[in-house]
Amino acid sequence: GEKMEEIIGLKLTLGRYTLAVAESCTGGLIAQRLTEVPGSSKYFIEGAVTYSNDAKTRTLGVEPVLLLEHGAVSAPVAQAMAEGIRKRARTDYGLAVTGIAGPGGGSEEKPVGLVYIALSDDVHTEHRQLQIPG
Repeated sequence: GEKMEEIIGLKLTLGRYTLAVAESCTGGLIAQRLTEVPGSSKYFIEGAVTYSNDAKTRTLGVEPVLLLEHGAVSAPVAQAMAEGIRKRARTDYGLAVTGIAGPGGGSEEKPVGLVYIALSDDVHTEHRQLQIPG
């Protein structure tokens, strides 16, 4: 079977779409996996690892008030990251991920394994909340 990154690459290639990725807890893993696919330079434009809140603000334009009100691991921040990387890279799609990878750093409200993924195009931005087991 095909790997997920190959399927994503095929869909982007067929639609002639471009993609940029903003990552926090994954530390560049998504960009790495996407660029391992031959021909990915046709659709993969840019990847940014914005681990700190300051990097999210400086690099992606995430409003500091969003980070203060919701925390870095939240749907609003994931959506702002996706929109920010899409605008910065001038791509059709922006993909973002933020979460608590662990082993520490979790809380009752935001446990280890909590991840938000967001996808943005020029019309709207969607997000998904995942709880990834340790």
